[in-house]
Amino acid sequence: MSLLHAILLGLLQGVTEFLPISSSGHLALAHYFFGTTEVGLAFDVALHLGTLVAIAIYFSDDLLTMAAAMLRPGRRDDTHRQRRQLCWFLVAATVPGVIAGLLLGKPAETSLRHPAVVAATLSVAGLLLLLADRNGNRNRPLDTMTWKDALLIGCAQALAIIPGVSRSGATITAGLFRHLDRQAAVRFSFLLSAPIIFGAGVHEIPKIIEQGLATNQASLYAAGFLTAALSGYGCVAFLMRFIKARSFAIFAYYRFAISVMVLLALLLTA
Repeated sequence: MSLLHAILLGLLQGVTEFLPISSSGHLALAHYFFGTTEVGLAFDVALHLGTLVAIAIYFSDDLLTMAAAMLRPGRRDDTHRQRRQLCWFLVAATVPGVIAGLLLGKPAETSLRHPAVVAATLSVAGLLLLLADRNGNRNRPLDTMTWKDALLIGCAQALAIIPGVSRSGATITAGLFRHLDRQAAVRFSFLLSAPIIFGAGVHEIPKIIEQGLATNQASLYAAGFLTAALSGYGCVAFLMRFIKARSFAIFAYYRFAISVMVLLALLLTA
């Protein structure tokens, strides 16, 4: 893998992690067509940690107020109560993803990364996103969330272990089906990404260090990490503005187009 490949993969991760178009699917396709499949999951996790930095910076106020609310449980005012509740919802929604990662991590890392699988899941998840975006009323703000909402969104996140599903796409889709407004669905989705990415990062950090040093590619890991962090922050800021006036339909159509292109590429190179 070259420095250019590392930067391009970091840029790809930063952009696709937060847009509902599947970062894992795009990375799997990029590795396949760039011929960089040897870098493995550790490099992809390093890129995800870059996007975690983007989330931590953009949503620093939310994260700090949630931490303050949890550290001061005696406070009974509405703001602290809502922040504590949101924090517990995030914890509950994280559990299905952790279970899926432990049970299905290996198959997802190997057999499920084939371009044909990614093309299929991109299309199916794109169709669901399109249906959810057109599904009746979406007028519930974030402070109306319930435990049922959190658990269903968490189960949707668990499905994102399959490349092409999209973690943000699955959680936003579930939120829309639960009639959350677009901003609430996106905000909860982005906040929910933090614990799952952090957990995967902590689990893979020894492998990242070992692989990066053993292959003399530590600088490439750093370049991918920084590129993912910068592009991820820009993408979060863009999407939070975009959804104020527009729907998610364009992302669904993009997924359909990428699926067709991948299948055509596979047929032409067969």
